[in-house]
Amino acid sequence: MATERVTERNDGLTHERVIERDAGGTTYVDRGGSGMGGVIIGVAVLALVAIVAFFLLQSSRNDAIRTDAVAGAASSVAESAGSAAQSVGNAAGEAAEAVNPQ
Repeated sequence: MATERVTERNDGLTHERVIERDAGGTTYVDRGGSGMGGVIIGVAVLALVAIVAFFLLQSSRNDAIRTDAVAGAASSVAESAGSAAQSVGNAAGEAAEAVNPQ
């Protein structure tokens, strides 16, 4: 008859059970974890996704602010150019009238 020796170890995270049998020369090791490693990895991945989403949203918001600022500046320049063109036109008309009085 074969002799069998069972050794169990539990460190709080991993439960290990070793069965030794003299007859067959085969040792079976049964290990089971608490599954906390998967939970920790899941939480880390979720946090990483949240951080990336936050920065992408901030980047999009900053691009919109920049676009509005550039559009406002272009509008201001266009208004200034329009009034400057009007002033140049008036000055040219006055100069032409001064050269050729009617």
